Amino acid sequence: MIEEFKTFILKGNVLDLAVAVIIGAAFATITTSLTEDVIMPVVSAIVGAPDFSSLFILLGSPPADYAGSMTDYAALKEAGVPMLGWGQFLTVVINFVILAFIIFMIVRAANKVIAKKEVEAADPGPSEIDLLTEIRDSLRK
Repeated sequence: MIEEFKTFILKGNVLDLAVAVIIGAAFATITTSLTEDVIMPVVSAIVGAPDFSSLFILLGSPPADYAGSMTDYAALKEAGVPMLGWGQFLTVVINFVILAFIIFMIVRAANKVIAKKEVEAADPGPSEIDLLTEIRDSLRK
């Protein structure tokens, strides 16, 4: 069983998958930083809200023992107050769109490289008949 497991783990596609997961996690961190630290501050400056995660609609009242701020989304959520956190959702959607666009650009570039290699590989050179004709002509001389 140990040998079978080693064979399974050492297959190329399993290792490729492991590398892809690690790179994907690192890429997600970069994308999150791009969204939270670069894009959202610009969007917030245009819209006027400093932090989209603080934009929400209360759907119920907080518990009687709640002593926190009524504008603190995280504290209200922790207290179990029902709310519609549309600002946080908007941030996640923007993050997804950015990630999807970057992946689209990577796949698009990879497809162009693959198509270019296929075109280069498609040139088979002279046909068999051309080669035989050339040999025949050179033997006649």
